[in-house]
Amino acid sequence: MSRIAVLGSGAWGTAIALALHRHSGHQITLWSHSADEASQIAAAHENVLFLPGFPLPAEIDVTADDAAIAEAEIVVSVIPSEFLRPTLTRLLPQFHEGQLIVSATKGVENKTYLRMTQVISAVLEPAGLKLPIGAFSGPSFAQEVAQGQPTAVTVAFSEHSIAARVQREFSSESLRIYTSTDVVGVELGGALKNVIAIAAGVATGMGLGYNSAAGLITRGIAEITRLAVACGGRRETLAGLSGVGDLVLTCTGSLSRNRTVGEALGKGRKLPEILDSLGGKVAEGVRTTNAALGLARKRGIEMPITEQMELILNQGKDPREAIRDLMLRPGKGEH
Repeated sequence: MSRIAVLGSGAWGTAIALALHRHSGHQITLWSHSADEASQIAAAHENVLFLPGFPLPAEIDVTADDAAIAEAEIVVSVIPSEFLRPTLTRLLPQFHEGQLIVSATKGVENKTYLRMTQVISAVLEPAGLKLPIGAFSGPSFAQEVAQGQPTAVTVAFSEHSIAARVQREFSSESLRIYTSTDVVGVELGGALKNVIAIAAGVATGMGLGYNSAAGLITRGIAEITRLAVACGGRRETLAGLSGVGDLVLTCTGSLSRNRTVGEALGKGRKLPEILDSLGGKVAEGVRTTNAALGLARKRGIEMPITEQMELILNQGKDPREAIRDLMLRPGKGEH
């Protein structure tokens, strides 16, 4: 069994800690950037703010002590994308050879257009650390993972043997892990589906029907796949759990924060008000939309749904105009 540190005490980080605890024998540490937040969770034995209703076993150590990271053999990073680089820079002295890192954050860094594993490498490698870094992604709402409902996800490392090790360490009766060596495809599938989920929410908020939702999901996976393949990912990865599986869940599930944001936009609410109503929870798709579009332009890839979401989110375009412009684009072949 392993010593595992989960970085990030939001809903997803807490759910992962609970899931890993079910694999008996692991020593689990849930690390928070805030001493106050860590103390509150530890005292209540529950993450009342981000994942209420799920008791944390006493065996899960909740801490804000950076030194706890140095004791871990496996580090699971669940830091929101916008805070990942500064947080890892702070924690850099705690990393060392012999550790491996699993990124469970679904996003793309703004301005650099780097995937999360690339951001981690960019922080660690100048310090002489070349640790194995992989991605963990798939259809997995935090609440259902915390409940112990059967969930299947993919873990990807460039070396299959490392992915297989994580598969052994993380698998349990409620968490089924599949392996992959396509880190690019797994990461981009998980990040970009959040953008399409906002679009699906917009359609729902406008009162559009199942036809519209099906069209958005199908054409959404088409543009996600185009970009992922252009960046070096594999087409078959996007047809799997971390691609179409995660996309369908996030576009249709009522627990999706990204879909919730889109639905509110479709009903005419303004973005700042919507984000305030999340109570500190993160809808990664809002930030990822701009980064995804920048990456697509860099690669010369057309992403019409993402373009319209960027116009709605950042330029206040009327959602009805956006849907109309998507429908009136010049006709093309499907493939």
